[in-house]
Amino acid sequence: MSLASRFSRRSLFGAAAVAASASLALTGCVAGEDSEATAAAGAAGDGVLNIDFATYNPLSLIIKEKGWLEATLAEDGVEVNWIQSAGSNKANEALRSGAVDVGSTAGSAALLARANGSPIKTIDLYSQPEWSALVALPESGIEKVEDLKGKSVAATKGTDPYFFLLQSLEEAGLTPEDVTVQNLQHADGWSALNNGSVDAWSGLDPIMAGAEQEGAELFYRNLDFNTYGFLNATESFLEEEPELAQTVVNAYEKARVWAAENPEETAQILADVAGLDLEVATTVITERSNLDVDPAPGEVQRAVLEKIGPAFVETGDVASQKQIDDAVDTLLVDSLVLKADPSAIKES
Repeated sequence: MSLASRFSRRSLFGAAAVAASASLALTGCVAGEDSEATAAAGAAGDGVLNIDFATYNPLSLIIKEKGWLEATLAEDGVEVNWIQSAGSNKANEALRSGAVDVGSTAGSAALLARANGSPIKTIDLYSQPEWSALVALPESGIEKVEDLKGKSVAATKGTDPYFFLLQSLEEAGLTPEDVTVQNLQHADGWSALNNGSVDAWSGLDPIMAGAEQEGAELFYRNLDFNTYGFLNATESFLEEEPELAQTVVNAYEKARVWAAENPEETAQILADVAGLDLEVATTVITERSNLDVDPAPGEVQRAVLEKIGPAFVETGDVASQKQIDDAVDTLLVDSLVLKADPSAIKES
């Protein structure tokens, strides 16, 4: 049975989900998040792979730019439908609704989604980034986390910057109640900081790198508070389309090798999609994105998730520690990475 024919079991639901949630990919858009997301919003028919791309996931940008999935899946009659994720929260919404089969999030966001019942599995790690930090404008008087007491902070709930903020507050002896969190999508958070609507912003690259170039100050950084980049797939997709899921992971591993060999072109692709200066994109790729990470989800990521999990219960984002424990036990899948074959991916 071909990939295309096996897809028919999911196609009717996938079409409805894409149509119902197309707007998710457009919420909180940054530069480059309009025409392609709009084009991707059409209903999918038989033989469609719905997969996200995101400026915070450089490997996804390479795969999309190079057309590798399209070239590899063409003979099976499988169409590749790219949908842009504006943040981990939007990717989680698309995964939960079935609008995408594969979506990019931070590890913290994947744990949150799984703990709250979203049927997803992490099948690959696309980066170990330092993509979150706390940001303020010069002359704001904010120089350390303790200075945030009584202040307003923009953060996108359900994403790594939000959890970065919670961990930073806890380390400084503060609680979420000591600040006013404005729940804004990443690009809107930077705009709010820039126009004075908030005092600080828990930022995300590559938007944060652009803000830094414009004079914003990253007043608190901590690599340990950044979770890995998780590539997630719905359980139904993994159960019904294991060969297609393997092809996606094969493409990611081809992109990882290509990025290591072509850092300048990788930065250019990011700059083009995100609307960034090449200098800013180069900073993101070469200084704040470790793409050469072990791609197999395993014990290292499990330890990170176990560390941040209790915070979700304390803040009420997850009802019980048992939900966290169950999610940690069932989220990570390394089998596809262990069988990955980048050579199986065709050039376009």
